[in-house]
Amino acid sequence: MVAVVDSNNLSIPNLNTNGNESRVGYKRSVPRSNSGYVSSIMGECCISCTTFNILAPIYKRLDHQNQSLRESDVRDSWFNRNQTILDWLICERSSVICLQEFWVGNEELVLMYQERLGNAGYNTFSLARTNNRGDGLLTALHRDYFNVLNYRELLFNDFGDRVAQLVHVESVVPFFQNQGGGQQEILIVNTHLLFPHDSSLSVVRLHQVYKILQYLELYQTENKLNHIPIILCGDWNGSKRGHVYKFLRSQGFVSSYDVAHQYTDGDADAHKWVSHRNHRGNICGVDFIWLRNPNQSRKPLQASWAEAVFSIIKCQLQKASLAENDAFAFFKADNNGDVITHSAFCEALRQVNLAGLPYGLSFQETDDLWAQADVDGNGVVNYEEFKQRMWNLSCSAQIENNCNDNMEDSKDCSEKEILGFAVKDAFLFPSEVEKGKWPENYSLSDHAPLSVVFSPVRMQSSS
Repeated sequence: MVAVVDSNNLSIPNLNTNGNESRVGYKRSVPRSNSGYVSSIMGECCISCTTFNILAPIYKRLDHQNQSLRESDVRDSWFNRNQTILDWLICERSSVICLQEFWVGNEELVLMYQERLGNAGYNTFSLARTNNRGDGLLTALHRDYFNVLNYRELLFNDFGDRVAQLVHVESVVPFFQNQGGGQQEILIVNTHLLFPHDSSLSVVRLHQVYKILQYLELYQTENKLNHIPIILCGDWNGSKRGHVYKFLRSQGFVSSYDVAHQYTDGDADAHKWVSHRNHRGNICGVDFIWLRNPNQSRKPLQASWAEAVFSIIKCQLQKASLAENDAFAFFKADNNGDVITHSAFCEALRQVNLAGLPYGLSFQETDDLWAQADVDGNGVVNYEEFKQRMWNLSCSAQIENNCNDNMEDSKDCSEKEILGFAVKDAFLFPSEVEKGKWPENYSLSDHAPLSVVFSPVRMQSSS
């Protein structure tokens, strides 16, 4: 059984699903099946997903006075902490587990996770970051829930040595067994974006997401998977106010935690929860489980990406106190005519640190941006085009949070009927972070694990 204890005290023992004493105490309001993991809510078939940056020991500092001393130097420290993390994960028993900062460089730790998660019923996939960074990702899928149809790895060698995992799964049993439904297929992505050390890295982080979405589009096209839900998990290293968040929203994704708690994209709800205390001591909400149902409307990917880049440029210029007229003059440079030329456009991108750097925009991407700005294709951008395509657009396009709307079960199984997910519940651990606070005695990681429960629902595909 699972005992309910005070989540402020991680040292209070409780019983895990095997009846053994565990080092982790926590609260859960979601009912469990006899096997321990979430299987149903009010009679509905459900799946669950947990994302967790577990803080690689090579990055965890043990002494602020001696920055070179890391947890990786003290075996008992990293070993015990990761055993406790595994206690928590196994007791949680989510259908899908996505871990970031997984210490792939240590064989003992890798074997520990493979054996314990394997014995708990999971298939595991690990992936190291490029250039021998030492950490990476681990994705685990519970065998009682999913068969793995395909597994792909995305390597961002040119984008900050980050990586992503794509897993194509199908449910072991039909979600709607009494209605003639087949096994449901889902695409699941696990990733960890670059930390925004300075504003010039904004476009790098956008690159990483753009590359993931491009690959998803290609994979869906090649495998004829137009009507399939997509779940993106990970440490996105950016808040609800950031460009990545707005870009994903423009692509039809919703933040599952915010849907469950009825939070909006507005500033009023931007800091109601946190999931990370970073190395600078700041607390912020950066861990997300994104959901896109197959009937969700979205903008064309390239146009949405261009708007996101233009939004970054606008922010850079506004930080320099440039208003609309001044920004146009900045792009126009010394051109005598009242238009922006292609060469002046490229030079302006270099000046705002979005091109010409090791991780800046490529020539092709710069040309793609130019094509979006030059509406009439005459080779120059006039003031009206500048306002319309570069200054007044926002990729945050408020796509309505309708992942729980218009998706009731239908007895009329038409050819256009498809299956998606409703967000039934979402919770962060420990509970204080859900109120925007970081408990000083929390020691599992510098991130809070996020878990979401999804309920399958029938819906009509959009035109």
